[in-house]
Amino acid sequence: MNLCDIREIRALLERHGFRFSKAKGQNFLVRSWVPERIAREAAIDETCGVLEVGPGIGPLTEQLCRRAGRVVAVEVDRRLEPILAETVGGFPNLTVRFGDVLQTDLPALVRESFPGLRPVACANLPYYITTPVLTALLESRAFAAVTVMVQKEVAERICAGPGTAGYGAFTVFCRYYARPRMLFDVPPDCFLPRPQVTSSVLTLETLAEPPCPVDDESLFFRVVRASFAQRRKTLCNGLAAGFPSVPKARLAEVLAACGLPENVRGETLDLPQFAAVARALAPLL
Repeated sequence: MNLCDIREIRALLERHGFRFSKAKGQNFLVRSWVPERIAREAAIDETCGVLEVGPGIGPLTEQLCRRAGRVVAVEVDRRLEPILAETVGGFPNLTVRFGDVLQTDLPALVRESFPGLRPVACANLPYYITTPVLTALLESRAFAAVTVMVQKEVAERICAGPGTAGYGAFTVFCRYYARPRMLFDVPPDCFLPRPQVTSSVLTLETLAEPPCPVDDESLFFRVVRASFAQRRKTLCNGLAAGFPSVPKARLAEVLAACGLPENVRGETLDLPQFAAVARALAPLL
């Protein structure tokens, strides 16, 4: 069965009485080059243990299983159980788990499922859960790399640099854990149903250590969130709103101690500068 042939997909779904769920953001691939290229550019081979999030009817699953040592696919929609049994159930190196990946102990899954293998994650993510799933995958520190297809605008934000329009708190979060790299775009006509926007595939090579020393991760990310909460305001004003217990005059002193002008804006700072602000701010809390 060609899992990217639109006629075969329609027949498959009709045979199982399946209807797309808008609430689950379901868009199935109808161009075979997309899952093939994802698996190829993610450098999946027999040394890899792959966690796939949201296999759908299995076009990417199929490509992963042909290359990887082992694949675990986590799918939240149990209506897809008989469909996946038909489309990819013949692969001996595949386990399909039905449940919410956000409720899954990812480090435990990796330890149990991929002993001796290089753990990586691959996903064609529904737009509405992109941020929480990427957050969970990166925070788990369980994967050597994460390759995902997301809305192009989100991919551009993740890869944005300081001072650009796309640079934000989620950019800093992703760069704290990984080195992101855009791979390729996927136009709307590659999906059924057809979305209104272009998608992009990017890979995030996870870092063994943060890119700069951070004394307190919780405080670091609190500073980052406060810095971007009011983009049109100065960093000093953003920090004043995020840390109301610290007098604004003291915040100005913190910025000066870090070599930053009082009117600097948060979106111009790189990760080491955010870390320096958090370190200088800590004694005042």
